[in-house]
Amino acid sequence: MTDETNYDHRYLEGIEHFNRCDFYEAHEVWEELWTEYAGPSRKFYQGLIQVAVCLHHFGNGNTRGAKKLFHGSTGYLNEYRPWHEGVDVDQLITQLEACCREILDSTEEFPKVDIIPDLIPEIHLSPPPP
Repeated sequence: MTDETNYDHRYLEGIEHFNRCDFYEAHEVWEELWTEYAGPSRKFYQGLIQVAVCLHHFGNGNTRGAKKLFHGSTGYLNEYRPWHEGVDVDQLITQLEACCREILDSTEEFPKVDIIPDLIPEIHLSPPPP
């Protein structure tokens, strides 16, 4: 486990909301952090915000919005692979892709797909591998 005292409390609070599948609240907390932040992790936070909104939309049946935000979020997060701010970014993107696979593969504009709870990603902070 990483030393969580080095992270902004809003980053950690957003992760807690995210892992409880309270994606709207995770987005709100991370957006507050992102708005005030001007450092090298700015796009990383924006990517996390978009992951949360993607899953929020997917859970509410807005699969078109979820698909759009999947692509936006992974676009932001790709530059932080494989590891950033205690997050295995490769794993997060892989889990998000697995969760969204059915809507990503659909050719319909508004696919009727339900989110599969067991495929919803979680974020766990840990140090990068040696």
